[in-house]
Amino acid sequence: MQDKIEIKNLLKAECVRILEGRIEHASRAMMSAQESANSEGKSSAGDKYETSRAMGQQDRDMNARQLEQARKDLAFIQSLDVSKKNESIKVGSLVYCKEGVFFIAAGLGSVTLGIDIIHIVSPAAPLANLLLHKKAGEKISMNEKSFEILEIV
Repeated sequence: MQDKIEIKNLLKAECVRILEGRIEHASRAMMSAQESANSEGKSSAGDKYETSRAMGQQDRDMNARQLEQARKDLAFIQSLDVSKKNESIKVGSLVYCKEGVFFIAAGLGSVTLGIDIIHIVSPAAPLANLLLHKKAGEKISMNEKSFEILEIV
Protein backbone atom coordinates (compact mmCIF):
# COMPACT_ATOMS: atom_id res chain seq x y z
CA MET A 1 0.00 0.00 0.00
CA GLN A 2 2.95 2.32 0.58
CA ASP A 3 3.45 2.57 -3.18
CA LYS A 4 -0.09 3.93 -3.65
CA ILE A 5 0.42 6.43 -0.83
CA GLU A 6 3.64 7.50 -2.56
CA ILE A 7 1.63 8.06 -5.75
CA LYS A 8 -0.67 10.40 -3.79
CA ASN A 9 2.37 12.27 -2.44
CA LEU A 10 3.75 12.59 -5.98
CA LEU A 11 0.38 13.84 -7.21
CA LYS A 12 0.20 16.41 -4.43
CA ALA A 13 3.71 17.60 -5.33
CA GLU A 14 2.70 17.81 -9.00
CA CYS A 15 -0.37 19.88 -8.08
CA VAL A 16 1.87 22.24 -6.11
CA ARG A 17 4.25 22.51 -9.09
CA ILE A 18 1.39 23.26 -11.50
CA LEU A 19 -0.12 25.87 -9.20
CA GLU A 20 3.22 27.56 -8.51
CA GLY A 21 3.64 27.81 -12.28
CA ARG A 22 0.20 29.37 -12.60
CA ILE A 23 1.01 31.85 -9.83
CA GLU A 24 4.27 32.83 -11.54
CA HIS A 25 2.56 33.20 -14.92
CA ALA A 26 -0.36 35.22 -13.54
CA SER A 27 2.00 37.49 -11.58
CA ARG A 28 4.09 38.22 -14.66
CA ALA A 29 1.03 38.74 -16.85
CA MET A 30 -0.52 41.07 -14.29
CA MET A 31 2.64 43.17 -14.04
CA SER A 32 2.98 43.25 -17.82
CA ALA A 33 -0.62 44.39 -18.27
CA GLN A 34 -0.13 47.10 -15.64
CA GLU A 35 3.08 48.32 -17.29
CA SER A 36 1.35 48.33 -20.66
CA ALA A 37 -1.56 50.36 -19.31
CA ASN A 38 0.77 52.82 -17.56
CA SER A 39 3.08 53.30 -20.53
CA GLU A 40 0.36 53.96 -23.08
CA GLY A 41 1.19 57.50 -24.16
CA LYS A 42 -1.41 60.13 -24.69
CA SER A 43 -1.95 60.95 -28.30
CA SER A 44 -4.19 63.27 -30.20
CA ALA A 45 -6.62 60.37 -30.30
CA GLY A 46 -7.71 60.66 -26.66
CA ASP A 47 -10.38 57.96 -26.99
CA LYS A 48 -7.77 55.46 -28.20
CA TYR A 49 -5.62 56.23 -25.15
CA GLU A 50 -8.53 55.75 -22.74
CA THR A 51 -9.61 52.52 -24.49
CA SER A 52 -6.07 51.12 -24.33
CA ARG A 53 -5.76 51.98 -20.63
CA ALA A 54 -9.15 50.42 -19.89
CA MET A 55 -8.22 47.23 -21.77
CA GLY A 56 -4.89 47.09 -19.93
CA GLN A 57 -6.72 47.47 -16.61
CA GLN A 58 -9.15 44.69 -17.55
CA ASP A 59 -6.22 42.40 -18.40
CA ARG A 60 -4.58 43.26 -15.10
CA ASP A 61 -7.80 42.56 -13.17
CA MET A 62 -8.33 39.23 -14.96
CA ASN A 63 -4.77 38.15 -14.15
CA ALA A 64 -5.21 39.31 -10.55
CA ARG A 65 -8.30 37.07 -10.23
CA GLN A 66 -6.38 34.13 -11.71
CA LEU A 67 -3.49 34.81 -9.33
CA GLU A 68 -5.82 34.90 -6.32
CA GLN A 69 -7.53 31.65 -7.36
CA ALA A 70 -4.20 29.90 -7.90
CA ARG A 71 -3.03 31.04 -4.45
CA LYS A 72 -6.24 29.72 -2.85
CA ASP A 73 -5.91 26.41 -4.72
CA LEU A 74 -2.26 26.12 -3.64
CA ALA A 75 -3.12 26.72 0.02
CA PHE A 76 -5.90 24.13 -0.25
CA ILE A 77 -3.61 21.52 -1.87
CA GLN A 78 -0.89 22.13 0.70
CA SER A 79 -3.41 21.51 3.49
CA LEU A 80 -4.43 18.08 2.13
CA ASP A 81 -3.38 15.05 4.13
CA VAL A 82 -2.57 12.36 1.56
CA SER A 83 -0.65 10.11 3.94
CA LYS A 84 -3.28 7.45 4.47
CA LYS A 85 -5.69 5.22 2.63
CA ASN A 86 -9.37 6.12 2.73
CA GLU A 87 -12.22 3.63 3.04
CA SER A 88 -14.59 5.95 1.20
CA ILE A 89 -13.86 8.68 -1.31
CA LYS A 90 -13.11 12.10 0.12
CA VAL A 91 -11.06 15.11 -0.90
CA GLY A 92 -7.48 13.91 -1.32
CA SER A 93 -8.51 10.41 -2.41
CA LEU A 94 -6.95 8.63 -5.35
CA VAL A 95 -9.74 6.72 -7.07
CA TYR A 96 -9.13 3.84 -9.45
CA CYS A 97 -12.09 3.13 -11.74
CA LYS A 98 -12.33 0.86 -14.76
CA GLU A 99 -12.85 4.08 -16.73
CA GLY A 100 -9.83 6.00 -15.39
CA VAL A 101 -7.85 7.17 -12.37
CA PHE A 102 -8.96 10.29 -10.51
CA PHE A 103 -7.31 12.38 -7.80
CA ILE A 104 -9.89 14.50 -5.96
CA ALA A 105 -7.98 17.68 -5.21
CA ALA A 106 -8.31 20.62 -7.63
CA GLY A 107 -9.37 21.18 -11.22
CA LEU A 108 -5.92 20.92 -12.79
CA GLY A 109 -6.49 18.60 -15.73
CA SER A 110 -4.64 15.38 -16.40
CA VAL A 111 -1.06 14.33 -15.66
CA THR A 112 0.93 11.28 -16.65
CA LEU A 113 2.57 9.45 -13.79
CA GLY A 114 4.49 6.41 -14.94
CA ILE A 115 2.16 4.70 -17.37
CA ASP A 116 -1.04 6.04 -15.79
CA ILE A 117 -2.93 9.11 -16.87
CA ILE A 118 -4.43 10.61 -13.73
CA HIS A 119 -7.22 13.17 -13.87
CA ILE A 120 -6.90 15.80 -11.14
CA VAL A 121 -10.50 16.75 -10.40
CA SER A 122 -11.93 19.56 -8.31
CA PRO A 123 -14.10 18.45 -5.39
CA ALA A 124 -16.75 20.80 -6.82
CA ALA A 125 -16.78 19.04 -10.21
CA PRO A 126 -19.91 17.04 -11.05
CA LEU A 127 -17.93 13.78 -11.29
CA ALA A 128 -16.30 14.35 -7.89
CA ASN A 129 -19.68 15.15 -6.34
CA LEU A 130 -20.96 11.78 -7.53
CA LEU A 131 -17.83 9.96 -6.31
CA LEU A 132 -17.58 11.52 -2.86
CA HIS A 133 -18.45 9.15 0.01
CA LYS A 134 -18.66 6.10 -2.29
CA LYS A 135 -16.73 2.90 -1.55
CA ALA A 136 -14.85 0.37 -3.64
CA GLY A 137 -17.22 -1.85 -5.59
CA GLU A 138 -19.87 0.86 -5.98
CA LYS A 139 -20.86 2.35 -9.32
CA ILE A 140 -21.93 5.82 -10.36
CA SER A 141 -23.43 7.04 -13.59
CA MET A 142 -22.78 10.34 -15.34
CA ASN A 143 -23.74 11.48 -18.82
CA GLU A 144 -24.95 7.99 -19.68
CA LYS A 145 -21.54 6.58 -18.72
CA SER A 146 -21.05 4.19 -15.83
CA PHE A 147 -18.00 4.33 -13.53
CA GLU A 148 -17.10 1.33 -11.40
CA ILE A 149 -14.92 2.11 -8.38
CA LEU A 150 -12.18 -0.50 -8.11
CA GLU A 151 -9.93 0.93 -5.41
CA ILE A 152 -9.65 3.97 -3.17
CA VAL A 153 -6.36 5.19 -1.75
